Amino acid sequence: MLHFLPPALRGLIATLLMVLNTLFWVPILLAFTVVKLVLPFRQVRLLLDPVLLFIAESWISCNSGWMDLTQKTEWDVQGVDGLDPHSWYMVNSNHQSWVDILVLQYHLNRRIPLLKFFLKAQLIWVPVIGVAWWALDFPFMRRHSEEFLKKHPEMRGKDQETTRKACAKFALIPTSVMNFLEGTRFTPAKHAKQNSPYQHLLKPKAGGMALALDAMGEKFQSILDVTIVYPDGIPTFGHFLRGNLRRVVVRVRSLPVPKHLLGGNYSGDPAFREAFSQWVQQLWRDKDAQITALLEESAAATTLPPARG
Repeated sequence: MLHFLPPALRGLIATLLMVLNTLFWVPILLAFTVVKLVLPFRQVRLLLDPVLLFIAESWISCNSGWMDLTQKTEWDVQGVDGLDPHSWYMVNSNHQSWVDILVLQYHLNRRIPLLKFFLKAQLIWVPVIGVAWWALDFPFMRRHSEEFLKKHPEMRGKDQETTRKACAKFALIPTSVMNFLEGTRFTPAKHAKQNSPYQHLLKPKAGGMALALDAMGEKFQSILDVTIVYPDGIPTFGHFLRGNLRRVVVRVRSLPVPKHLLGGNYSGDPAFREAFSQWVQQLWRDKDAQITALLEESAAATTLPPARG
């Protein structure tokens, strides 16, 4: 509706609407969270968690509303029909930009349960939203280098324990556990530094997914493998807010949970860790090939002459 406005003005309006939407819903969310903290009983949690999730989903729906108002994006989406908002899912996606999160929420909100992300511990300090993530039981992880762990061995295994505690909460009501296997956003510099064997992806980190499947594997209806492609180049968040995101391709594959990879000890069993890593690497090879094909299809579509009537 506001597509005719100059990009800078669209960006200003989108930013204002995003901030106002957040400032409206987060205080409501926190009010119910206080009740849950004061009364930390399982029955209270079972009553209040659906309310908190409804508030979060409403917040996301309003975000989708201002996106429709300020964006003129051409969406090419397949695989989101027939999903169950009352089941459990493990969701995996490639990761290129902060825009990925809004893309995922735009197309999956209320089609599946609320996406729960494993976040870096520093993100709890993001104004307003960090508190909201905490209120919604998003787990905050402290990633340490191997050098740090050698100096502080007592910290080894802390993230695994955080994952197990989070998954215990997730098992109470339908949840979508979101995992960016790459662990960080793709950039050409990171790709080169890793010497990644994939053309469009960083090397996958399988540990988080292995822990989640170990803790909740029997709960998950399926694994949703999401591939996001930006045919016109990876957008920055500012680029997105200004309404310059022209085309987005999203493919969602529903994969069975690999039963042979449930119940293993990823950290303590080298054979199991190798089997799990091989499964993840095949998943990543398939995704890399899919991204190549989607980019080629998009490029071909833009060079075709217009059809004659």
